[in-house]
Amino acid sequence: MKHFINARTAIVTDALDGFLAASGPGLARLDDFPDVKVVLRSDWAKEGVAVISGGGSGHEPAHAGYVGKGMLTAAVCGEVFASPSVEAVLAALLAVTGDAGALLIVKNYTGDRLNFGLAAEQARARGLKVEMVIVGDDVALPDNPQPRGIAGTVLVHKLAGAAAAAGLPLPEVLAAARDAATHVRSLGLALTNGTGFGEAGPQRIAEGQAELGLGIHGEPGAATIQMGDAQTLVGRVVAPLLASLGPNPARQVLMLNNLGSVPPIEMSILAKAVLASELGPLVDQIVGPASLMTSLDMNGFSLSLLEASPARLEGLAAPTTASAWPGIRPWGAASLRPKPALERETAAPSANPALRAVIEKVLAMLESSEAEINALDGKVGDGDAGTTFALAGRAVSAHLDDLPLAEPGKLMLALVHLLERHAGGSSGVLLAILFAAAGTAYESAPDLGKALQAGLDKMMAYGGAKPGDRTMIDALAPAIGCLARGETLRAAADAARKGADETTRMAEARAGRASYIRAESLSGHIDPGAEIVARVFATLVAVAG
Repeated sequence: MKHFINARTAIVTDALDGFLAASGPGLARLDDFPDVKVVLRSDWAKEGVAVISGGGSGHEPAHAGYVGKGMLTAAVCGEVFASPSVEAVLAALLAVTGDAGALLIVKNYTGDRLNFGLAAEQARARGLKVEMVIVGDDVALPDNPQPRGIAGTVLVHKLAGAAAAAGLPLPEVLAAARDAATHVRSLGLALTNGTGFGEAGPQRIAEGQAELGLGIHGEPGAATIQMGDAQTLVGRVVAPLLASLGPNPARQVLMLNNLGSVPPIEMSILAKAVLASELGPLVDQIVGPASLMTSLDMNGFSLSLLEASPARLEGLAAPTTASAWPGIRPWGAASLRPKPALERETAAPSANPALRAVIEKVLAMLESSEAEINALDGKVGDGDAGTTFALAGRAVSAHLDDLPLAEPGKLMLALVHLLERHAGGSSGVLLAILFAAAGTAYESAPDLGKALQAGLDKMMAYGGAKPGDRTMIDALAPAIGCLARGETLRAAADAARKGADETTRMAEARAGRASYIRAESLSGHIDPGAEIVARVFATLVAVAG
């Protein structure tokens, strides 16, 4: 596995120093690296209850990302997936605890309970007022007497921090934290378990499977299940969560957490899946989707629920300067607005059997060439050029009966509307520009060759490519040039084929996706756009003569 690290022994200290360098003046750290890794508020004057949490690293942005006014006063960081030492926790307590006392928020893991607990006892022996709340929000094993503390701990941080920021005394801050810890429940699902730094595995989750209820240190989950679509997998998480709420559940706050490496687009898909699930109607507010409590690069997500009482909603919405808190927002289906009417002049359909036969042959060629052109594009681009042209062809084919085939200028303008609506990629837009300008020019002066030349000029002006740049224009420009000069269609087809073939000898592309490809990767490969243009003109000659 490859990672952006300097040395395995310096992963956490390097990361914390980088985090602090980018966090501005509001945060600081204690000066005893590497043994004591404590991030704390630099503006804290021990004027109220201090709220402290922490645990192993590898869960970023937890825990340092939640240090700030209105959330944590200090975070105690251990090595990756390892509890911080008693000394580190005690140092944090001594650094931030004043007369009002301190609250420790601890995830329910043995190492955390022992180290934070012993530090709390030592702090009390020094005369400090210290209370501790243990969070066990994981419902993966409902009969487990010691449920793990996972992502829901972040909600406890926020509510305890809001209570402390409001100036409440330690017993009331403790009560707010206990209330949150009692009512929060979480469950996760992953497609891969996270991998440690410098380690390749083991990868426990097989291809075609997912794991339900695994821990944030990659511990085995409650069940291995078959892979499914997003809606199915969300349903497997939702069902145990709903069962944990009991009958007649109250309204809920949802926290949608990225466990490490789920792309943002997939997190949004998961949000939609939750909305469509049995849980969706119970949720009023959402935190996320966001990376809140991760497990290195685990490809998974977790859902946390918290009963939405007025006091909890107020605490979750209270301001905080903690950089990683994403805020809480209303939850619900997308708000829709009417699409503005796109007023267009549309010509009445008209028949031209000969032209229709030609067009149908060209459209059939685009369809049959899809895989081959995609393969060509895969060598110099992103492998979808054939699909782009085939989609355009299918759109035209579906509307052939609606087109003004007897009026060339109006036909080209009608093609613009089909291309801009149905054709994907830059090629579809470029062809729409060509037909828009060509159709307008033809309506003013009915000369097809010169109208197409006017369209090509606009296409090059907007697209930025010109002959020699290794694009479809290398076939299109010489072919249209022939037509503009009054030469035959066969001459135009020959010029298109010659121009397309010349792209195999062009060592550099100066436009399109191929412009990002090295010269040695382009050599000998024909440009797919130029190839499809040459095939269009060849088809025209074969049908029309």
